[in-house]
Amino acid sequence: MREDLRRSRLMAIIRERSFKDNVEVTLASGRKSNFYFNMKPTMLHPEGAGLLAELVLDALGPSRPDYVGGLEMGAVPIVSWTAAASFLRATPVKAFFVRKKAKEHGAKLLVEGLAPGESLEGKRVVVVEDVTTTGESALKAVEAVREAGGHVVQVLTLVDRQEGAQETMDRAGLPFASIFTAAEFRGN
Repeated sequence: MREDLRRSRLMAIIRERSFKDNVEVTLASGRKSNFYFNMKPTMLHPEGAGLLAELVLDALGPSRPDYVGGLEMGAVPIVSWTAAASFLRATPVKAFFVRKKAKEHGAKLLVEGLAPGESLEGKRVVVVEDVTTTGESALKAVEAVREAGGHVVQVLTLVDRQEGAQETMDRAGLPFASIFTAAEFRGN
């Protein structure tokens, strides 16, 4: 399926399963909003998951990073499906996720998904997110990647709410891209 067809089909799935307008919600950033994206129903839908993985891979372009990763919970389905789709395309990209807080038991890791002896040291990483408002959540993942020695080459979100993330990434010196913007769903 062509990229434009994948994109329009995924947009229809998001509209049906994950987008609510004319509602009052409090976002993770603490802001109040009259529209909301809950991407989990799309990310965990068979067709939605497949399409989003394809579009994320398309957005990564020809110079693939070594890894895709992001903050739990939103990034976990994205990076999982993207890693699987990259294998099927014969352009493998590894995946990981960053915990909001290191586990207090077991290996006590903040960055999860790496095999013993595997490291982000010197690796090119794209940080992904499901929905971005101010960009602060993505910066938490960026910080963890940098602390692990990785080089963040881009922050990529499925949906940019267009409420400051671009400016936050500009200040941080990070390239930022989105698959969709809130305006595309709200008709602005």
